[in-house]
Amino acid sequence: MATRKSASRAKPRLPEISMETVGAFTLRVGYWPAERPSDKRPLLFFNGIGANMELAFGLGEWMRDREILTFDMPGVGESEPARFPYRPWMMARVARKLCDQYGFCDVDVMGVSWGGAMAQQYAFQYRNSVGKLVLVATTAGMTMVPGKISAISKMADARRYTDPDYMRENFQRLYGEAADEGAGEHIDNLKPPAPMGYVYQLLAFLGWSSLPFIRFLRMPTLVMAGDKDAIVPMANAHILNTALPNSKLHVVQDGGHLFLVTKPEQSISVLTEFLDEPMEAMQPKSVWQQGFSFA
Repeated sequence: MATRKSASRAKPRLPEISMETVGAFTLRVGYWPAERPSDKRPLLFFNGIGANMELAFGLGEWMRDREILTFDMPGVGESEPARFPYRPWMMARVARKLCDQYGFCDVDVMGVSWGGAMAQQYAFQYRNSVGKLVLVATTAGMTMVPGKISAISKMADARRYTDPDYMRENFQRLYGEAADEGAGEHIDNLKPPAPMGYVYQLLAFLGWSSLPFIRFLRMPTLVMAGDKDAIVPMANAHILNTALPNSKLHVVQDGGHLFLVTKPEQSISVLTEFLDEPMEAMQPKSVWQQGFSFA
């Protein structure tokens, strides 16, 4: 497993960054080539709300034998703001066109928090070209069980992007875990989104839920959740794991909303082992498991 400590000894694996225009959107795109030849599917990654791609650079360290593609949403990071509100299906189509530009046919798809909803939308729209799905600290949309009011109120405070001291002081209340070295790197890499960029991300999923189509997502799916997440309570992971026909749930003990950053030793090996496991070994859950599994 490539932990934060072991990955730091290797040469940093940074993405090739470019500005790409897809339809009405001009986006900053990050692409990590694989360091060695591999038959592994590329990974398409969707980040959280207001999150610039620098916050996902750890993926490049942990998955050196796999191509990775991600992009800043409109008005986030260094992508240009959108001229009009957008819906999830529109961003899924943008992501598919970017995959086509990079020559990707089939991909594995991963999303964190807000990006987990995007990952579900993409997997539904393009399910014939999705190998595996990874949903991290996320929900089924408007049907979610809400988090703590104290955490959600901090999410709406712009100082979490502009004031590092404010973030360090409120990290545990916001995300459900104490700020450590990994959290410090996360805070240092934050870039404030454009105001309308953040608003459009909020509006994008207004009224959206994956539950009407979630039974069509028959690809092997890993649902990951932290048991101390103050923003997305564990109940949401149980909902996803029960509704998805071919999923398994991994709970990170004492993990908050950003457990991939703060507890990589408990999560990265699970993630990479899931992605590397042969497809034929991943059978859909039985009817009994689908209806009653909360493990």
